[in-house]
Amino acid sequence: MIEFISATDFSDTQRLFHGRGHSYPELTHVNVDWFNPVVLITLYSPVDEQWLLRQALALQALIPECQSVQVQRRYEKMAPMQVLLGESIEQTVVQEQGLKFNIELGKAQNSGLFLDMANGRAWVKEHADNKNVLNLFAYTCAFSLAATLGGASRVVNIDLSKASLSKGRENHQLNLLSKKEGKQVVFEGVDIFKSNSRIKKYGPYDLLICDPPSFQKGSVNIERDYAKIIRRIPQWMNAGARLMLCLNSPDLDEDFLKAEVARECPQCQFNYKVDNPEVFKEAQAGKGLKVLIFTYLPEHS
Repeated sequence: MIEFISATDFSDTQRLFHGRGHSYPELTHVNVDWFNPVVLITLYSPVDEQWLLRQALALQALIPECQSVQVQRRYEKMAPMQVLLGESIEQTVVQEQGLKFNIELGKAQNSGLFLDMANGRAWVKEHADNKNVLNLFAYTCAFSLAATLGGASRVVNIDLSKASLSKGRENHQLNLLSKKEGKQVVFEGVDIFKSNSRIKKYGPYDLLICDPPSFQKGSVNIERDYAKIIRRIPQWMNAGARLMLCLNSPDLDEDFLKAEVARECPQCQFNYKVDNPEVFKEAQAGKGLKVLIFTYLPEHS
């Protein structure tokens, strides 16, 4: 595994090895991430423990800043964490493109930052200047940080999980952006599908970010529910607004999303796709994250 890692700059948090993309047939059950100063190996099935230790030692030697190598076993109940080498570190602050993020290790399956979306956050930062931004499924508000740093006039973060939004507030505080809360940065812990009036309250918007989970029991089935979001675009957005629509399901490709948009809001014109970071290569096109950019042009309907 270590021989496939080409990174030489470890200043930013990043994925180091993406086995889940199936480009390395014998390592499809392994991912490796760098959350300074922690190397995190994620396993989706059991491995030989001596092999694992050799990889941990090689990773520790590769990265001078590494203080801890940990493994998360996703194939076991509750996805337990184990320290393989070095210190027991459960919380750290990482950097990406000039922004800082709180990372928690071992408390949940996800760390609080999806590394495959790094280019999406860069796109938002580049296109947010003086924009009123709607951030749906905000999670820990990484897009909000990018938009605020990019000069957004306001960012409205919507997520059903108030706990996630609380972590989002902490991320804004970490980046010395907490003074903007209330006027420039808004956090609304509501159900996107049941709180349209709350969403419309802060509109109309110039930039939409929609990065939904593929499935959450009792709340989201994106194959069924994406249409409900897309058909509300005319209620939410200004003419000429940019839309960043994301799709994480390996079973749905970008043609699915384009078809949903064409049916539910034909006033939206597809512009281009934002490529994922190079390390997230997929053996089969369309299985990984899809990030599509559209423009809302009601006069073209």
